[in-house]
Amino acid sequence: MSKQRIAVAVLSISAAAFATWQASEGFAPKAEIPTQGDVPTIGYGSTTYEDGSRVQMGDTITRARAVQLARNLASKDEAKFRASLPGVELYQEEYDTYLDFTGQYGIGNWRQSSMRGYLMDGKYAAACKSLLRYRFAAGYDCSTLVNGQPNRRCWGVWVRQKQRFDKCMGAQ
Repeated sequence: MSKQRIAVAVLSISAAAFATWQASEGFAPKAEIPTQGDVPTIGYGSTTYEDGSRVQMGDTITRARAVQLARNLASKDEAKFRASLPGVELYQEEYDTYLDFTGQYGIGNWRQSSMRGYLMDGKYAAACKSLLRYRFAAGYDCSTLVNGQPNRRCWGVWVRQKQRFDKCMGAQ
């Protein structure tokens, strides 16, 4: 039986993708700035609370509250994400990958991305390849090696993008 893409309007994040996202973000009980030039995050990478107020340095959170906050914010982000792709069909792996991207880079960046444009045109592999264009944090190229070694500033940003790219291309 061959795999079939499904309308984005009826997809939702898989439990595996949510768990992977939590693991990749890591739990931070106190607000922190994860990479130079970033904004304060808490819990599992949340930058805002449900009411829209921004996370502030000095804020603290329990693990249970962090999961609740992550689920609530992911639900809001997911609705905006689905609405941004009218008529598009994706494999579950693609959906999870692009939603993960949106969680990190924001819905505004997603809406303006070449990935979204390619998906609207049915160019799935090109959309996957565009993931590798998003490797910057505060203007710094996170794929940069320093003396032949991964940079200490934001190498994880690049690693995460490569993982998304690999997962996306694996679905093709």
